[in-house]
Amino acid sequence: MISIKDLHFSYKKKKVFTGLSLELNSGHIYGLLGKNGTGKSTLLRNMAGMLFPDRGSVNVNGHIPCKREPAFLNDVFMVAEEFHLPNVPISFLIKYLAPFYPRFNQEQFSRYVREFEIPEDSTLQNMSYGQKKKVLISFGLATNTSLLLLDEPTNGLDIMSKSQFRKVMAGALDDQKCIVISTHQVKDLENLIDRITIIDEGTILFDQDIERISKKLSFRISYDQAEVKDSFYHEGSLKGSVIVTENMEYEESKVDLELLYKAIVTNGHKVQAVFNS
Repeated sequence: MISIKDLHFSYKKKKVFTGLSLELNSGHIYGLLGKNGTGKSTLLRNMAGMLFPDRGSVNVNGHIPCKREPAFLNDVFMVAEEFHLPNVPISFLIKYLAPFYPRFNQEQFSRYVREFEIPEDSTLQNMSYGQKKKVLISFGLATNTSLLLLDEPTNGLDIMSKSQFRKVMAGALDDQKCIVISTHQVKDLENLIDRITIIDEGTILFDQDIERISKKLSFRISYDQAEVKDSFYHEGSLKGSVIVTENMEYEESKVDLELLYKAIVTNGHKVQAVFNS
């Protein structure tokens, strides 16, 4: 689906990627995690053909994104973190934008905006930032493109809207679609993604699927001070210490994305050693 090899990219004198490689496949929702300014948005824009590599290659379904061929452009959709929408009704957006996407489904779009509680007769200019973002997410899903890229999609959404977002996204995936979600709000992707890629300073620190993480690592509360001290990451709670440690009992545990992220950032070499063993 997506093959990135030896990607080098920079903004004038600022280097972002120096040899990044990554493989993404259809039928999965990927979480691209990392703090702001680490290269997440830049990577998505290279996938979408909005930015061009200095060196290396990006291949999406046999297409080179930077060539911006029609067959590629009508099969990829990106919801950017920052965007501008014209002062028009939603119906105008559909009328003039949907024809660029051959598999756009009006019925799907209507269902998504209903789930997001957005009236279809609304005018975009009268909407909040969060409402506009939900319209764009609905449109992106309804295009049925093979690749859907979402950059910080939960920014601007309230608690209930984030819950709606997870519900909508979970029901939208199929075997032909690859969804990549970048965010620094780790908790927002709980129970949604299949694989986690953590980026820091343009480098991939960690790249594993959720199932393997749940088998290799244990996320639990511990009262044993020796165990807490030897853990990959720990923090205090009202019920002892919450820890991330190696899963020595080989019992699958629920992955806590926020704790995992902190463990990787603070003690990544030890965590990675567990997966390399």
